[in-house]
Parts: sequence; structure tokens; C-alpha cells
Amino acid sequence: MINKNEQIELSIVLPCLNEEQTVGICVAKAVQFLKEYNIKGEVIVADNGSTDSSIGIAKKRGAVIAHVEQKGYGMALR
Repeated sequence: MINKNEQIELSIVLPCLNEEQTVGICVAKAVQFLKEYNIKGEVIVADNGSTDSSIGIAKKRGAVIAHVEQKGYGMALR
């Protein structure tokens, strides 16, 4: 992960809608990838209106949350 003053080399975007069973694992793997390859990056979870614990889990694992109001997988990735 990066400090606020560093240039981002890579953003990993994960769409999310009620993914509390898997989002933590996915974010952890993405964060580990960035560390392992010494890439200055961030993990963004594009939340599409989750009503479960997905957002809290993703934040706890180090993700930045982007709230996407328009529904759909494609909109979450945009």
C-alpha cells in the first residue's frame, strides 16, 4: 500500500455487492500482491450498495471504499 505523498502505480478495483463471505480474502490477496511485488498501489472496493458487512471487512483489510450508486457490475468497475 502507499503513503498519501506517493504516486500510485496500480489500482486494483474490486466490484462488491453483499460479498462479506469473500471480500476480505480478495482484498487481502490484492494487498499481498502489491507488497510482494513492491508496487505502489491501492485496493479499491467499488461498493454497489451492500447491506451486509462487506464495507467494514474491506476497510479492515486495507481497501479504499468507493460508493457507486448506479447498480451493476459494469458501473462498479467504471
